[in-house]
Amino acid sequence: MQELATPPGASGRQKLRFWLQLLKATRHVENELRDRLRREFHTTLPRFDVLAMLEKSGTGLKMSALSSELMVSNGNVTGIIDRLVKDGLVVRVPIRGDRRATLVRLTPKGAADFAAMARAHRAWVDELFAPLTEDELHNSMKTLAKIRELTV
Repeated sequence: MQELATPPGASGRQKLRFWLQLLKATRHVENELRDRLRREFHTTLPRFDVLAMLEKSGTGLKMSALSSELMVSNGNVTGIIDRLVKDGLVVRVPIRGDRRATLVRLTPKGAADFAAMARAHRAWVDELFAPLTEDELHNSMKTLAKIRELTV
């Protein structure tokens, strides 16, 4: 019986350990950001993500595009948008010629509130990753980019 050659690179066990460490690290940072957003701004990470997408768009997004960008269902986004509208942070704008579609954009209050949150978020991320050297960050980003390029 012919023995299969072990391909070069890490073992399956090592890859599993890497995956678990990656997941734990991601959850750790995400949970810390969630807690800080809740404590400092009385908001949630999903609300922050929606506001960030709308700020990035500049002119607003269709609900379907927003759902797609956030990789969540239309139902999830609708609930978040409903609450953001109620809080005066976003508005729904009808799209002429398309009665089924709605554009969502930040209000001036939403833009100002998001700007404050974004400044704090940037500082928190900087603080959380402060122990890492430039080389560690660079190598980690290269590794993560390589993972995203993998195909099955």
